[in-house]
Amino acid sequence: MTTDPSREVRDPIAYFVEDLEYHGRSERTRNAYERVLRRFEGFLDENTDTHDRLFDIGRRECMRWIHSLRSDHSRSTVATYATYLDRFYGYMTRVGVFDSNPMALVVEEMDETIETDPQRRDLSIPAMAEFVAMISHPLDRAVIVTLLKTGLRVGELCNLDVRDLSLENVDIETTHPISNRDRTADRRDSLFVDSDVARGEVINGEKRTASNKRQRPTVIPVDDELRMTIFEWLAIRPDAASPAEPLFLSTGTHWGRRLTTSMVSRIVEDHARAAGWYRTGGGATENVTPHYFRHFFTTHLRDRTGDRGIVKYLRGDVADDVIDTYTHDWGDRIRKRYLANIYTFW
Repeated sequence: MTTDPSREVRDPIAYFVEDLEYHGRSERTRNAYERVLRRFEGFLDENTDTHDRLFDIGRRECMRWIHSLRSDHSRSTVATYATYLDRFYGYMTRVGVFDSNPMALVVEEMDETIETDPQRRDLSIPAMAEFVAMISHPLDRAVIVTLLKTGLRVGELCNLDVRDLSLENVDIETTHPISNRDRTADRRDSLFVDSDVARGEVINGEKRTASNKRQRPTVIPVDDELRMTIFEWLAIRPDAASPAEPLFLSTGTHWGRRLTTSMVSRIVEDHARAAGWYRTGGGATENVTPHYFRHFFTTHLRDRTGDRGIVKYLRGDVADDVIDTYTHDWGDRIRKRYLANIYTFW
């Protein structure tokens, strides 16, 4: 497919993934693209005789790969994989590495589409309580309960620092001196989630690898259950390698370093697999992921409060002027309603 016989780009996939990084794509996104593209490359290794497989294949090889996915994957997952391959070839064609995009017609003719609002698992609060009860490691438990109780995105959870946490009568020992945020000074038992955190920026002395995507800063109440879960984690939390004092630190290979989005995804996946809630190749309708916990939080808290405004505030979404009213009377309008309605697991 290329007109350059010297093949200056020896590994098109590595080239593409590196460009994704330069364009500011997250580690999770880059890993997802590379995983799918390497899988396609492996399929070509087994099923074609061409020397430079990614350069030389055409439309029919792409069609065969897509067809091979249909027996083991949901329609939405098949469409997602096809979109990844189409974007890969489309981009590499525009930058002059490939001559054409063999996926263009394949994607156009496919019946499968990506579900933008999939019908997810309908898990009850008692079922989720049983799931939480199975988690014994203090870090894993704190990460999962925090996601379930706050509706945070995984990047927002990873970006939390100790200074963003206010727990009454709890003195948190840290390696580096910190100062609590003014936003939580008069709001006991709460988490502050900033909206002004972008991947690549240095915040509290540490370059961040994930962004906070919420549209407005948020102070989220911490109920007794989450308070105890975080307290149990803090009792064994390692010394931090970063002066930012991340709240959640690795206790594995990257001991003492801030959890990344891929680490959190792995924690959730491991426990979801053990519960039978995750399958390789399963789509959003089947698999429980960190984003599923945000869906769970939104659905159940909205149903229990009947107040979309509070849920929008806690999620960090843009809402109408009533949100400003809520924030001015945080104690009564947010904290009391939240504590009266947030589900419990034990």
